[in-house]
Amino acid sequence: MTQQSISFPLNQFYARSGLTLPPMEQIDREAVPEPYKTLLVHDRDMTSTLENFHQRGVHLRVVGRDVTGDQYSREVVLHLDDLEKPVEFGAICIHLNRFSADARKAILEERFPLGHVLKDHAVPYTSRPRGFLRIASDHLINDLLNLQGAQVLYGRSNTLLNPAGEALAEIVEVLPPLLRPA
Repeated sequence: MTQQSISFPLNQFYARSGLTLPPMEQIDREAVPEPYKTLLVHDRDMTSTLENFHQRGVHLRVVGRDVTGDQYSREVVLHLDDLEKPVEFGAICIHLNRFSADARKAILEERFPLGHVLKDHAVPYTSRPRGFLRIASDHLINDLLNLQGAQVLYGRSNTLLNPAGEALAEIVEVLPPLLRPA
């Protein structure tokens, strides 16, 4: 597995848009404050973690996408069902060739977060966080997460691996401030 930048694939979306990546620093897992620590420092997918925390389903809104060969990348916002409250901004690079035809089709339909596809298609995976992040919000993130002014946000850089140790997806996941169950 190739070592990617801690900001990959978020850095690629920013570069493609001609934007400067917001200031971010990698922090130790112990430096992640609650409730972010509960939501970020684990080896599960974020979809089920957010749904359990908020006791409500989440759905996907794709902000941007790029397909290059077997790599499908997208920027997304996860919203709580019924409330339309954003609970995560993320960028993900998915290696389509490592999924079954049915799972690939579900991913490309863009109807469900990857966590739902993994569960619905019984895709075995291991989650391996590459690092935890403290991020200064910028105009783009503020707009997508319905925030105003400068915010300190927390997130993680994560890799989902198949049983052979190959990357299924690399992800940067950013949570909005003051998360409380809805």
